[in-house]
Amino acid sequence: MAPGAGRFAPSPSADLHIGNLRTAVLAWLFARSSGRRFLMRVDDLDDRTDADIARRQLDDLAAIGLTWDGAEWQSENPQRYDAVVDELASRDLLYECYCSRKDIAQAPRAPHAPQGAYPGTCRDLTDAERETRRAETSRPPAMRLRTDAIVHTVHDLLHGDYTGTVDDFVVRRGDGVAAYNLAVVVDDAAQGVDQVVRGDDLLPSSPRQAYLTRMLGYPEPTYAHVALVLNEDGARLAKRDGAVTLAEIGVERALGQIASSLGYTAMTVEQMLTEFTASDLPRHPWIYRPD
Repeated sequence: MAPGAGRFAPSPSADLHIGNLRTAVLAWLFARSSGRRFLMRVDDLDDRTDADIARRQLDDLAAIGLTWDGAEWQSENPQRYDAVVDELASRDLLYECYCSRKDIAQAPRAPHAPQGAYPGTCRDLTDAERETRRAETSRPPAMRLRTDAIVHTVHDLLHGDYTGTVDDFVVRRGDGVAAYNLAVVVDDAAQGVDQVVRGDDLLPSSPRQAYLTRMLGYPEPTYAHVALVLNEDGARLAKRDGAVTLAEIGVERALGQIASSLGYTAMTVEQMLTEFTASDLPRHPWIYRPD
């Protein structure tokens, strides 16, 4: 069976910085080197996203030489997510959650529960208790997935086997919008994405997504979580770190920096493709110094 597709899914809340561009290049290299299609997906379900920023992001990605075989915006597909939520509800796999972040942080946990896992406060409410919570809480409830696993293991091409938390995570927010962990799984399946390449800060979310993928009967994609770009203090790259966007760095210099960080001599993404070997990629963060 022919390979499906890889993808890059930027969130248009800010202009792409050199770290985002590097991850996009790597996602493109993984896909093209394996004969896959490469897709662009704008992750614009968050209220903080902006259509003008999305257009600038796509322009920047095209400017550094990336090509893609299709693009879509998550906000255009609410029916896709609603259908899956309805399916999960029909299988009695969802329940209403009225907890705030403060409620979750302060709730007692079982001794074996992973740090940060949802404590199950609303999981087994009676009908009467649910009515009481509705009356006490002004905000509409989120919908959580009723799971039967504490942890799940995925295999990552760069990190090997990774075991992470699978709690009763949110699949639809209180405002009725699909949560990230559901949207990404449903979109990947709908688009035929069978290769997920992204920053390794998202590795902890992969067990939840793989678990949901299996529950929905979708084929599990191949994962590759690449090392991030950090500033000189070892923190995530941000505006305060100087020239970090393509407009500030320039196309030629940005490509040179990305190539150098990967140990390549090439100066275009097409040339990088001839040097690309996934197993040789650096496993440690690239410390970015603008000058």
